[in-house]
Amino acid sequence: MELRAGQVAVVTGAASGIGLALARRFAAEGLKVVLADVEEAPLRAAADALTADGAEVLARTVDVGVRDEVRALADAAYDAFGAVHVLCNNAGVGSGAEGRMWEHEINDWKWAFAVNVWGVFHGIQAFVPRMLAGGAPGRVVNTSSTDGGIAPLPTASVYAVTKAAVVTMTESLHAHLRAEGAPVGASVLFPGPHMLRTGLWESHRNRPARYAKEKPRRTPYRSLGQWEAAMKEAGQEIAFTPVEEVAGTVVDGIRADRFWMLPPGEHTDRQIRARARSMLDRSAPSYLERFILD
Repeated sequence: MELRAGQVAVVTGAASGIGLALARRFAAEGLKVVLADVEEAPLRAAADALTADGAEVLARTVDVGVRDEVRALADAAYDAFGAVHVLCNNAGVGSGAEGRMWEHEINDWKWAFAVNVWGVFHGIQAFVPRMLAGGAPGRVVNTSSTDGGIAPLPTASVYAVTKAAVVTMTESLHAHLRAEGAPVGASVLFPGPHMLRTGLWESHRNRPARYAKEKPRRTPYRSLGQWEAAMKEAGQEIAFTPVEEVAGTVVDGIRADRFWMLPPGEHTDRQIRARARSMLDRSAPSYLERFILD
Protein backbone atom coordinates (compact mmCIF):
# COMPACT_ATOMS: atom_id res chain seq x y z
CA MET A 1 0.00 0.00 0.00
CA GLU A 2 1.24 3.46 -0.87
CA LEU A 3 0.81 6.20 1.69
CA ARG A 4 -0.26 9.41 -0.02
CA ALA A 5 -1.28 12.89 1.00
CA GLY A 6 -5.01 13.13 1.57
CA GLN A 7 -5.48 9.61 2.88
CA VAL A 8 -6.95 9.12 6.35
CA ALA A 9 -5.41 7.32 9.32
CA VAL A 10 -7.24 6.47 12.55
CA VAL A 11 -5.14 5.87 15.67
CA THR A 12 -6.44 4.77 19.07
CA GLY A 13 -4.43 5.48 22.20
CA ALA A 14 -3.27 8.54 20.28
CA ALA A 15 -2.74 11.08 23.08
CA SER A 16 0.73 9.85 24.03
CA GLY A 17 3.43 7.26 23.47
CA ILE A 18 3.30 5.07 20.38
CA GLY A 19 -0.11 6.36 19.34
CA LEU A 20 1.00 9.99 19.31
CA ALA A 21 4.18 9.07 17.43
CA LEU A 22 2.05 7.27 14.82
CA ALA A 23 -0.25 10.27 14.46
CA ARG A 24 2.70 12.62 14.02
CA ARG A 25 4.32 10.38 11.43
CA PHE A 26 1.12 9.93 9.43
CA ALA A 27 0.58 13.69 9.51
CA ALA A 28 4.15 14.23 8.31
CA GLU A 29 3.35 11.91 5.39
CA GLY A 30 0.44 14.19 4.49
CA LEU A 31 -2.38 12.01 5.85
CA LYS A 32 -5.39 13.33 7.66
CA VAL A 33 -5.43 11.89 11.16
CA VAL A 34 -8.22 10.83 13.49
CA LEU A 35 -7.04 10.69 17.09
CA ALA A 36 -8.88 8.66 19.70
CA ASP A 37 -8.00 8.36 23.37
CA VAL A 38 -9.71 7.96 26.71
CA GLU A 39 -7.85 10.97 28.21
CA GLU A 40 -9.49 14.17 27.05
CA ALA A 41 -6.93 16.81 28.05
CA PRO A 42 -3.82 15.11 26.59
CA LEU A 43 -5.86 14.23 23.49
CA ARG A 44 -6.81 17.84 22.96
CA ALA A 45 -3.20 18.94 23.46
CA ALA A 46 -2.00 16.39 20.90
CA ALA A 47 -4.66 17.46 18.39
CA ASP A 48 -3.87 21.16 18.88
CA ALA A 49 -0.15 20.55 18.33
CA LEU A 50 -0.76 18.60 15.13
CA THR A 51 -3.19 21.22 13.87
CA ALA A 52 -0.64 23.95 14.58
CA ASP A 53 1.80 22.02 12.40
CA GLY A 54 -0.66 22.08 9.52
CA ALA A 55 -2.29 18.66 9.82
CA GLU A 56 -6.00 18.00 9.27
CA VAL A 57 -7.11 16.46 12.55
CA LEU A 58 -10.22 15.03 14.13
CA ALA A 59 -10.03 14.14 17.84
CA ARG A 60 -12.54 12.08 19.78
CA THR A 61 -12.54 10.91 23.39
CA VAL A 62 -13.19 7.17 23.18
CA ASP A 63 -13.10 4.18 25.50
CA VAL A 64 -12.28 1.42 23.03
CA GLY A 65 -13.67 -1.16 25.44
CA VAL A 66 -17.15 0.23 24.76
CA ARG A 67 -18.42 -0.93 21.36
CA ASP A 68 -20.83 1.96 20.83
CA GLU A 69 -18.08 4.51 21.41
CA VAL A 70 -15.88 2.91 18.75
CA ARG A 71 -18.80 2.78 16.32
CA ALA A 72 -19.40 6.47 17.02
CA LEU A 73 -15.72 7.11 16.29
CA ALA A 74 -16.10 5.42 12.90
CA ASP A 75 -19.20 7.49 12.16
CA ALA A 76 -17.32 10.67 13.05
CA ALA A 77 -14.30 9.74 10.92
CA TYR A 78 -16.39 8.99 7.85
CA ASP A 79 -18.58 12.04 8.36
CA ALA A 80 -15.51 14.27 8.56
CA PHE A 81 -13.27 12.74 5.89
CA GLY A 82 -15.37 10.30 3.86
CA ALA A 83 -12.89 7.43 4.04
CA VAL A 84 -10.39 5.61 6.23
CA HIS A 85 -7.28 4.02 4.75
CA VAL A 86 -5.21 3.12 7.82
CA LEU A 87 -6.56 1.87 11.14
CA CYS A 88 -4.17 1.48 14.07
CA ASN A 89 -5.80 -0.37 16.97
CA ASN A 90 -3.13 0.75 19.39
CA ALA A 91 -4.85 1.55 22.70
CA GLY A 92 -3.67 -0.69 25.52
CA VAL A 93 -3.42 -0.97 29.30
CA GLY A 94 -1.57 -2.96 31.90
CA SER A 95 -3.78 -4.88 34.30
CA GLY A 96 -2.48 -3.90 37.73
CA ALA A 97 -2.56 -7.56 38.76
CA GLU A 98 -0.33 -8.83 41.57
CA GLY A 99 0.90 -12.20 42.74
CA ARG A 100 0.23 -15.62 41.27
CA MET A 101 -2.24 -15.95 38.44
CA TRP A 102 -4.84 -17.62 40.64
CA GLU A 103 -4.66 -14.65 43.02
CA HIS A 104 -5.48 -12.04 40.38
CA GLU A 105 -8.72 -10.13 40.73
CA ILE A 106 -11.33 -10.80 38.10
CA ASN A 107 -11.52 -7.08 37.31
CA ASP A 108 -7.83 -7.09 36.38
CA TRP A 109 -8.70 -9.57 33.64
CA LYS A 110 -11.93 -7.85 32.64
CA TRP A 111 -10.31 -4.44 32.22
CA ALA A 112 -7.28 -5.70 30.30
CA PHE A 113 -9.46 -7.77 27.97
CA ALA A 114 -11.93 -4.90 27.48
CA VAL A 115 -9.20 -2.59 26.16
CA ASN A 116 -6.49 -4.86 24.74
CA VAL A 117 -8.69 -7.50 23.11
CA TRP A 118 -12.24 -6.21 22.76
CA GLY A 119 -10.88 -2.79 21.84
CA VAL A 120 -9.07 -4.28 18.86
CA PHE A 121 -12.11 -6.28 17.78
CA HIS A 122 -14.38 -3.25 18.18
CA GLY A 123 -12.07 -1.34 15.86
CA ILE A 124 -12.07 -4.13 13.29
CA GLN A 125 -15.85 -4.46 13.34
CA ALA A 126 -16.53 -0.72 13.21
CA PHE A 127 -14.08 0.16 10.43
CA VAL A 128 -13.19 -2.82 8.26
CA PRO A 129 -16.59 -3.24 6.55
CA ARG A 130 -16.52 0.44 5.57
CA MET A 131 -12.91 0.22 4.43
CA LEU A 132 -13.82 -2.75 2.22
CA ALA A 133 -16.88 -0.99 0.85
CA GLY A 134 -14.71 1.97 -0.11
CA GLY A 135 -12.69 -0.26 -2.41
CA ALA A 136 -9.38 1.55 -1.83
CA PRO A 137 -6.16 -0.04 -0.56
CA GLY A 138 -5.97 0.02 3.21
CA ARG A 139 -4.25 -1.41 6.26
CA VAL A 140 -5.25 -2.48 9.75
CA VAL A 141 -2.37 -2.46 12.24
CA ASN A 142 -3.01 -4.09 15.62
CA THR A 143 -0.53 -3.45 18.42
CA SER A 144 0.63 -6.56 20.27
CA SER A 145 3.76 -7.02 22.38
CA THR A 146 6.68 -9.41 22.58
CA ASP A 147 5.27 -10.09 26.06
CA GLY A 148 2.61 -12.57 25.07
CA GLY A 149 2.83 -12.10 21.34
CA ILE A 150 6.17 -13.94 21.30
CA ALA A 151 6.47 -15.49 24.76
CA PRO A 152 4.76 -14.51 28.01
CA LEU A 153 6.41 -12.73 30.86
CA PRO A 154 4.84 -14.67 33.75
CA THR A 155 5.06 -11.68 36.09
CA ALA A 156 2.68 -9.83 33.73
CA SER A 157 0.53 -12.75 32.71
CA VAL A 158 -2.78 -10.92 32.25
CA TYR A 159 -1.22 -8.46 29.83
CA ALA A 160 0.62 -11.28 28.06
CA VAL A 161 -2.57 -13.27 27.51
CA THR A 162 -4.29 -10.26 25.93
CA LYS A 163 -1.38 -9.58 23.60
CA ALA A 164 -1.23 -13.22 22.52
CA ALA A 165 -4.91 -12.88 21.63
CA VAL A 166 -4.15 -9.85 19.46
CA VAL A 167 -1.68 -11.89 17.40
CA THR A 168 -4.18 -14.67 16.75
CA MET A 169 -6.93 -12.16 15.99
CA THR A 170 -4.71 -10.43 13.45
CA GLU A 171 -3.63 -13.68 11.83
CA SER A 172 -7.30 -14.60 11.46
CA LEU A 173 -8.13 -11.15 10.08
CA HIS A 174 -5.34 -11.52 7.52
CA ALA A 175 -6.74 -14.87 6.38
CA HIS A 176 -10.28 -13.52 6.05
CA LEU A 177 -9.15 -10.47 4.09
CA ARG A 178 -7.07 -12.63 1.73
CA ALA A 179 -9.99 -15.03 1.23
CA GLU A 180 -12.08 -12.04 0.10
CA GLY A 181 -9.37 -10.82 -2.26
CA ALA A 182 -9.62 -7.52 -0.39
CA PRO A 183 -7.35 -4.55 -1.07
CA VAL A 184 -7.14 -4.08 2.71
CA GLY A 185 -4.31 -5.86 4.55
CA ALA A 186 -3.57 -6.63 8.19
CA SER A 187 -0.43 -6.34 10.26
CA VAL A 188 0.54 -7.06 13.85
CA LEU A 189 2.94 -4.62 15.51
CA PHE A 190 5.49 -5.62 18.13
CA PRO A 191 6.91 -2.31 19.42
CA GLY A 192 10.61 -2.48 20.14
CA PRO A 193 13.01 -4.17 20.02
CA HIS A 194 13.79 -2.55 23.38
CA MET A 195 11.74 -1.06 26.20
CA LEU A 196 9.54 1.94 25.44
CA ARG A 197 8.82 5.13 27.34
CA THR A 198 5.03 5.12 27.24
CA GLY A 199 2.14 5.66 29.61
CA LEU A 200 1.46 1.94 29.87
CA TRP A 201 3.22 1.87 33.25
CA GLU A 202 0.63 4.28 34.61
CA SER A 203 -2.48 2.74 33.04
CA HIS A 204 -4.20 2.74 36.42
CA ARG A 205 -4.79 6.49 36.08
CA ASN A 206 -7.50 5.71 33.52
CA ARG A 207 -9.03 2.62 35.12
CA PRO A 208 -12.85 2.87 34.93
CA ALA A 209 -14.87 2.54 38.10
CA ARG A 210 -16.68 -0.48 36.65
CA TYR A 211 -13.36 -2.35 36.70
CA ALA A 212 -12.14 -1.01 40.05
CA LYS A 213 -9.92 -3.24 42.15
CA GLU A 214 -11.78 -5.00 44.92
CA LYS A 215 -8.97 -4.70 47.46
CA PRO A 216 -5.96 -2.42 47.88
CA ARG A 217 -2.72 -3.36 46.19
CA ARG A 218 -0.09 -4.97 48.40
CA THR A 219 2.56 -2.75 46.85
CA PRO A 220 2.27 0.72 45.30
CA TYR A 221 2.28 1.11 41.52
CA ARG A 222 5.76 1.80 40.21
CA SER A 223 6.41 4.40 37.55
CA LEU A 224 8.74 3.68 34.65
CA GLY A 225 11.29 6.00 36.23
CA GLN A 226 11.18 4.10 39.51
CA TRP A 227 11.53 0.76 37.74
CA GLU A 228 14.44 2.03 35.65
CA ALA A 229 16.19 3.35 38.77
CA ALA A 230 15.74 -0.01 40.49
CA MET A 231 17.22 -1.81 37.48
CA LYS A 232 20.23 0.52 37.44
CA GLU A 233 20.75 -0.03 41.16
CA ALA A 234 20.75 -3.77 40.46
CA GLY A 235 23.43 -3.25 37.80
CA GLN A 236 21.16 -3.66 34.78
CA GLU A 237 21.25 -0.94 32.16
CA ILE A 238 17.99 -0.78 30.19
CA ALA A 239 17.90 0.05 26.47
CA PHE A 240 14.96 2.03 25.10
CA THR A 241 13.53 2.26 21.60
CA PRO A 242 12.25 5.75 20.70
CA VAL A 243 8.53 5.74 19.90
CA GLU A 244 9.36 7.60 16.69
CA GLU A 245 11.29 4.54 15.58
CA VAL A 246 8.21 2.39 16.20
CA ALA A 247 6.16 4.74 14.01
CA GLY A 248 8.78 4.35 11.32
CA THR A 249 8.47 0.57 11.57
CA VAL A 250 4.74 0.89 10.95
CA VAL A 251 5.04 3.22 7.97
CA ASP A 252 7.76 1.06 6.39
CA GLY A 253 5.73 -2.07 7.09
CA ILE A 254 2.61 -0.66 5.44
CA ARG A 255 4.55 0.24 2.34
CA ALA A 256 6.19 -3.19 2.22
CA ASP A 257 2.92 -5.11 2.81
CA ARG A 258 4.52 -6.61 5.91
CA PHE A 259 2.32 -8.70 8.23
CA TRP A 260 4.88 -9.12 11.03
CA MET A 261 5.96 -5.63 12.07
CA LEU A 262 8.64 -7.14 14.26
CA PRO A 263 12.00 -5.36 14.44
CA PRO A 264 14.98 -7.72 14.61
CA GLY A 265 16.37 -8.18 18.09
CA GLU A 266 18.70 -10.74 19.59
CA HIS A 267 16.54 -11.45 22.64
CA THR A 268 13.27 -11.61 20.67
CA ASP A 269 14.73 -13.88 18.00
CA ARG A 270 16.13 -16.16 20.71
CA GLN A 271 12.68 -16.37 22.35
CA ILE A 272 11.02 -17.21 19.04
CA ARG A 273 13.48 -20.01 18.37
CA ALA A 274 13.27 -21.35 21.93
CA ARG A 275 9.49 -21.40 21.91
CA ALA A 276 9.30 -23.05 18.49
CA ARG A 277 11.86 -25.65 19.58
CA SER A 278 9.91 -26.37 22.76
CA MET A 279 6.75 -26.98 20.71
CA LEU A 280 8.50 -29.12 18.10
CA ASP A 281 10.20 -31.16 20.83
CA ARG A 282 6.96 -31.41 22.84
CA SER A 283 8.99 -30.24 25.83
CA ALA A 284 8.22 -27.93 28.76
CA PRO A 285 8.69 -24.18 28.16
CA SER A 286 12.07 -23.93 29.85
CA TYR A 287 12.66 -20.59 28.14
CA LEU A 288 10.34 -19.09 30.79
CA GLU A 289 12.18 -20.42 33.83
CA ARG A 290 14.30 -17.36 34.47
CA PHE A 291 11.12 -15.27 34.73
CA ILE A 292 9.29 -17.49 37.21
CA LEU A 293 8.56 -15.78 40.53
CA ASP A 294 10.47 -16.91 43.58
